[in-house]
Amino acid sequence: MATNVKRKKKAEVMEDDGSMTLTGHLKELRNRLIICAVVFVVGVVVSLAYADRLIDLLTAMGRDYYQFVSIAPQEKLMQYFRVSLIAAVIVTIPVALYQIYAFAKPGLKRSESFFFRLVLVFGLALFCVGVLFAYKVTLPFMLNFLVTLEGTDYITASISIESYINLCLTMFIIFGCVFEMPLVTIILAKMGIANPEIMKKGRGVAIVLIFLIAAIITPPDIVSQCMVAGPMVLLYFISIFLSGIFYKPKTVSYTHLTLPTK
Repeated sequence: MATNVKRKKKAEVMEDDGSMTLTGHLKELRNRLIICAVVFVVGVVVSLAYADRLIDLLTAMGRDYYQFVSIAPQEKLMQYFRVSLIAAVIVTIPVALYQIYAFAKPGLKRSESFFFRLVLVFGLALFCVGVLFAYKVTLPFMLNFLVTLEGTDYITASISIESYINLCLTMFIIFGCVFEMPLVTIILAKMGIANPEIMKKGRGVAIVLIFLIAAIITPPDIVSQCMVAGPMVLLYFISIFLSGIFYKPKTVSYTHLTLPTK
């Protein structure tokens, strides 16, 4: 009886030629989503236990310049939950990316599978470098510059913990995404979209657009804009170099038609 049940379940998952059925794909997708959900829940619970240390880590670079205050009664508690949720998302993202790769791996060629793994690892590394750059370089410089703008001694530099966490997370996300520019360029170059010659000719327009984007996504001060636009311009020139290496022009195939002869 047990053998018949196993055969029936196997028949629901696998076709006669060994390929997986739609039901099998859906079950596999469900299992991988469950894994991601479990990792996220465990990450939230563990992060809540260390939420005070995470807050200390974020506020460490601003304690020399600002006095942190909690304006609303629930503000401090809400930031603990917020930081815990974000930490859980950060932990879950690598697991989710691996689950995506494992789900798509059977349908990929060996070269495609290698490139997929390279993109995942390279993308995570670049995002981490961007966040680290924001934490070590950009944010301390911005905080120091902004606090030195105070022209009078009787004004105390105080900031709510919610506003400070918002600034930190915003800058982390911005720089993490900005540092993905070389990876995006490599993908577009392999697809034949990112042409290095066009990128070179349009670098003047690109620099103007970069400063415009930096002005939109950063706080309204020139230092923050330059601190974001500077690395973006540098990464743009790195992207031009990488596009010259990985660029593969699209090949257009023409079909020759033979006209009927009278």
